[in-house]
Amino acid sequence: MCAFEASAVVPAYNEEATVGDVVRTIVSSGVFREVIVVSDGSDDGTADVATAAGARVVELEDNQGKGAAMARGVEMTDFSVVCFFDADLIGLSTATVRAVVSPVAEGRMAMNVGLVDRGDVAYVIAKRLPLVSGQRAMLKEVFELTPYEHLTGYGVEVALNYTCSVNDFSVGVVRMRDVFVKTKLRKVGLLKGLAQYAHMWFWVGVWMMRVKLCRGHFVGATEVKWNG
Repeated sequence: MCAFEASAVVPAYNEEATVGDVVRTIVSSGVFREVIVVSDGSDDGTADVATAAGARVVELEDNQGKGAAMARGVEMTDFSVVCFFDADLIGLSTATVRAVVSPVAEGRMAMNVGLVDRGDVAYVIAKRLPLVSGQRAMLKEVFELTPYEHLTGYGVEVALNYTCSVNDFSVGVVRMRDVFVKTKLRKVGLLKGLAQYAHMWFWVGVWMMRVKLCRGHFVGATEVKWNG
């Protein structure tokens, strides 16, 4: 398969255990001109592992947050399509990589969001909730139209969704079968995990209200509205 005029960007913070497999799969898919890993102030071997796997690595001196890492990755590419993948994915396949990026690279969607596999029922529910997945391909313009001040915390995905909504950009959803992330429940235990999920959805709600109050900042044709 010929590569699209697209870049893959992987924001990563202390993900040396998984980033290598993620990068190797993305590279093996053959659909990107480049794979950029932005090590967001990592103090483990994330940068070295990503480099060895075939990525172009950008290292931020301090942990600046996912939105800042994404913005730096976008800043580093000249291609018209950018596709983000989390660094802690498990089970990512080349077919899934292509399924996420192809609708955008082929001009059928402005943004396409990949949902990790949590089963049939969870997928049906997730499609109807705010799309907060970190796996998404988009026209670079979508990112550039999103005000930089909204690319923080749980607001990153909410802001990208809202940019598409107010500008009438088409958005697709694809199920990433057999692809998983290490859940909060496994990372920190049941009680802490549930508390973190509650915290996440609370802030997703806050950010949804915030972007709606700033609707005028998201509307535009081609002008750049971020300062990454």
